Amino acid sequence: MNTDTGRATADDPSAFARPAARETPPAPPVRVRLALPTDAPAIAAVHQASRQATMPYLPPQRRTHEEVTRWIREIVLPQSHTLVAVRGTELLGYASLQGELLEQLYLRPDVRRAGIGSLLLAEVRRHRPDGLYLHVFQLNTGARAFYAHHGFRVVAVNDGSANMENLPDLTLRWTPAPGPVPPRGTP
Repeated sequence: MNTDTGRATADDPSAFARPAARETPPAPPVRVRLALPTDAPAIAAVHQASRQATMPYLPPQRRTHEEVTRWIREIVLPQSHTLVAVRGTELLGYASLQGELLEQLYLRPDVRRAGIGSLLLAEVRRHRPDGLYLHVFQLNTGARAFYAHHGFRVVAVNDGSANMENLPDLTLRWTPAPGPVPPRGTP
């Protein structure tokens, strides 16, 4: 900088440096919590967007957002143990469990392959440590690969007569690996 004029000169390259860019604060961590009735509209939006993006072979959706929200609020939440993955106030995905049956596990399409599905599944397993099962369309190769990666195995093949979409599906089961057997005589 030219000290006489207070202006930057070529002799002092740092004088031309741009001001430091403001760093964006890190995103809040993703956490899993129990779903609340007030989450129903966001869960419905995730459900609809995920099915549309990941299952293009399904017929076009006939249910409105309001109808799906009512189904979530009046059927899914009261009858299932439903967990949501959130980042701050933003709902990213959900999982719904009825007994040993994982009924639903859906993510917003823009957050897939970021570990959020694995986080939800880990929490579901924590609630069902003896094992669980689920149904998946045979055409849903992405979900099948996800569940196979997490140790689920095919236990039944179905022709689609048992689901309202009439699409062939698979029943998958996860059973935890047996732990080490303690030596005889140990407490």
